[in-house]
Order: sequence, then structure tokens, then C-alpha cells
Amino acid sequence: MTPHDRLLAETASARAQFLSIPLLARALAGDVPQPLYLAFLTEAYHHVRHTCPLLSLAAAKTDDAAYRKALYTYIAQEQGHEEWILADIAAMGGDVEAASGAAPGSSCGAMVRYAYYATEWISPYALLGMVHVLEGTSAELAAKAAIALRKSFGSVGDRGFSYLVSHGELDKDHTAFFRELVNRLRAPSAGAAIIDCANVMYRLYGDIFRDLERRA
Repeated sequence: MTPHDRLLAETASARAQFLSIPLLARALAGDVPQPLYLAFLTEAYHHVRHTCPLLSLAAAKTDDAAYRKALYTYIAQEQGHEEWILADIAAMGGDVEAASGAAPGSSCGAMVRYAYYATEWISPYALLGMVHVLEGTSAELAAKAAIALRKSFGSVGDRGFSYLVSHGELDKDHTAFFRELVNRLRAPSAGAAIIDCANVMYRLYGDIFRDLERRA
């Protein structure tokens, strides 16, 4: 079993619980009102804007030159994605200043804080657990949800959906890169750190969607 295969096997239960969240099924069916979609975009902004700082922190903390090089690749690819989200909020008629200036929801804040803690104090490899969860779910769900919601809202083109569409496609491309990276890591502690963080992240990321549904 490769390290990546082990990651998939040991996070399968957490992943299944995440995918069972009712709001995800509603999004794939186009059964999400526009205000709730705007609320999702706002929460997405508040964690996506931390992506490059977190990757930079991991790069600063690691002594693994090959891992650091891979993190630099991620940083180059992830820059400016929070701006896509703000553009989508504006296209959907939302208040960009209010969205960017508001505090994140408690679950979103908890997820971001844990990512910093795990990267700083547990292992710089732990951040790959967050990457696995966010990129994996995005690659699987984002484009499908965009198609369903665009049809539901009567939207034309990608206006209001650039983050879901573009990020979903990018994360499909990232999947192979991520798999090869995990399989190349030589640090004995890397695999366990990634798996532990991924299991926590499935719960914390899922809580964002559970909170959104409760707020709706």
C-alpha cells in the first residue's frame, strides 16, 4: 500500500461522514437559494485567503527541501484565488465590503486556527491533510454544484461561479501532483501527521456546511 493509498483508507470514514452532509446533496441538486450560496462564498473567502500564508508557514517550518519546493509550486498556483470569490460575490449581487470585512463563522475560524496550530506545532506536513480535504472535495463536487446552481439561478456563463468552476478544474489537476508528493515524502512521521490532520479537517470543514444549513 502506498502512502497515498493509506491516506485514502484511513480517512475513508471521515470522508463518508462529510459527504453525507445534507447541504452538499442539496447543492448538487441545485436546491440552494442564492442568499445561502452567498453565505457559502463568504465563508470560502475567509479560509481561502489563508491558503498562501499557511503554505508559506509550512515552507518556513520544514527542513525537507523537496517538500518545500512542492509548497512553492502550490503557492504560485493558489495566489489570488480569494479575489475570484469576491468577484463571484459581486456578480451575485452581494456586498463585497461587508463579506470581506465580516468575521468568519465560528466553524470557519476554528478550521483556520487549527490549520495554523497543526502546521506550527504538530508538523509542517500536517498541512497536506487540509490540502487533501479541500482539494479532494472541490475536485469531486465543485464543478457539479456550479452546473446545478447556475441552472437553478438562471445564470449564464461563469459569472458568479468562477471560484467553483476554476477551482474545481484546478483541483482535478492537483490530484495527481498531490498523490505523487505524498508518495515521495521520506520523513517517517509525515504520513501519520497528514492522516491525523485530514481526519480533523473533514470534521471542521464539514462543520462550515452544517453551520450554513442551520443559519439558513
